[in-house]
Amino acid sequence: MSVREVVVSGHVVVTTDTDREARQTFLLVHGIGMGMSYFAQLSTALEDHGRVVALDLPGFGDAPEPEHGLSMAQLGALLIEFVEVEGLDRPVLVGHSMGTQVVAEAAAQRPELFPEVVLVAPTVNRHERTIGRQALRMVQDLFGESPTVMVLGMQNYVKTGPRWFIKKLRSMMEHTIEQTLPRIRAHTLVIRGSRDHVCPQDWVEEVTALIPDATMVEVDGRRHETMVKDGVCVAEYILAHVGAR
Repeated sequence: MSVREVVVSGHVVVTTDTDREARQTFLLVHGIGMGMSYFAQLSTALEDHGRVVALDLPGFGDAPEPEHGLSMAQLGALLIEFVEVEGLDRPVLVGHSMGTQVVAEAAAQRPELFPEVVLVAPTVNRHERTIGRQALRMVQDLFGESPTVMVLGMQNYVKTGPRWFIKKLRSMMEHTIEQTLPRIRAHTLVIRGSRDHVCPQDWVEEVTALIPDATMVEVDGRRHETMVKDGVCVAEYILAHVGAR
């Protein structure tokens, strides 16, 4: 697996790539405060079935913080350019949490590039779109979570830093994903952990209903970071979805 820096529209992203010649490519996009490292289990589960590319968006993980913050729509455009610069042929876009907002924007802006989309724990719940409410939900979700998830989360949050985290949290709140979802033309899978406080069932059902060609599944007993602890199960859902196309 290779690790490289790629400059896209003057911004640096860091990417890992299995560099495997394959018919299918999976492109993994992380959530707020996170980076590609927390996709390790999911990436391992997918790599026998295709090329797996994961990235650190500007200001997250090992990617340097840009001079100015980017909106979700701008991050979607950056993701599109990354796909074109890297020559990725119609990859399966997989986004988690904030990454679902980025993925949704990319898929809506350039539908011909992305026939398959996977949204894991889609944010932000439009019925609770305040920083205070989202912070409460995150605390509720982390309460009782495993040490593995807690340590991984802390490592990534330290890399991001509080100033950039707050700036991106505001960008998340400003983005109205419910207006973007109906423009997605991809064959879409929506995944939530059955115990996810950040993405309650009624909101995720609403997300699914807003996308013309979408289905929803739940990972039993998992929370917001469902693919960290149950990457194999999430991979199985993704592979079944792509295979059903």
